[in-house]
Amino acid sequence: MKQTYLLLHIAVILAGFTGVFGKLVTLNEGLLVWYRVFFSSVILFFVLKLFRVRASATLKEKCRIAIPGMLITIHWVFFYASIKYSNISIGVVCYCLTSFFTAVFEPLINKKAFRLSELALSALTLLGISLIFHFDVSYQTGIILGVISSAFAALYTIYNEKLVRVYDSRLINFYQMTGGTLGLTVLLPVYLYFFPVATVIPGGKDLFYLVLLALFCTVGLYVLFAEILKKLPAFTVNLTFNLEPIYAIILAFLFFNESKEVNLSFYAGLALIIISVVLQSARTQVKQPGQAPAV
Repeated sequence: MKQTYLLLHIAVILAGFTGVFGKLVTLNEGLLVWYRVFFSSVILFFVLKLFRVRASATLKEKCRIAIPGMLITIHWVFFYASIKYSNISIGVVCYCLTSFFTAVFEPLINKKAFRLSELALSALTLLGISLIFHFDVSYQTGIILGVISSAFAALYTIYNEKLVRVYDSRLINFYQMTGGTLGLTVLLPVYLYFFPVATVIPGGKDLFYLVLLALFCTVGLYVLFAEILKKLPAFTVNLTFNLEPIYAIILAFLFFNESKEVNLSFYAGLALIIISVVLQSARTQVKQPGQAPAV
């Protein structure tokens, strides 16, 4: 179980870099995500060939696996829009609301009782986000987009938790990235009509960042994510991913000097988010030492 938690934190560190790439890539959020899922699909295709993973799923099963790929794709579009309308720090902190939406959506989708402990811990995160929301009105559009992105991230995690217990994680991610590519290809012309751009072709530097984003922060991250969900519940994973802002904010402060853009209210909100993670970790260890609890 310790190895699983180690992998979880490695995945969180990789996730912390996604916001940085979102800031580095000059393409708008729609095109950025399209290239991300497309490159990820290509990389995963060769991964499946390299490891000789057989696609034994039927067409109906492939479609069932691919549908959550659109959920994560939409999440990314709103996530990068949040960063571009505000900054990295705001975008990644808003992602922390994923645990709140998971605590609300999972009982409704799986038809089980709400857990008061999950809602209470998520309330700390919600309070933290509300403090951050009021620190600068110029970032409120970015925060709203970030909140929407976290709702789609929660839905993706809940549906994906069922799939990882049945199918190979690499196969899951290949079909989901392919599904995301096809779905976004259909939507992109409409998107670009309302948000026109000068070019849809990335420059050399953007291309380099997009390949790194796809290879490490998509394929590597989400294969780890799927493997972790086999041993840890969705709520625990999502709440631990609330540590992502710590890594991302440090990077944003170092490379983009964002420390000048935040104030005491931001740090107070971030502190509440960290407390929620610490409490969840303690709750997990006390309830069933050495293994993840059923939540």
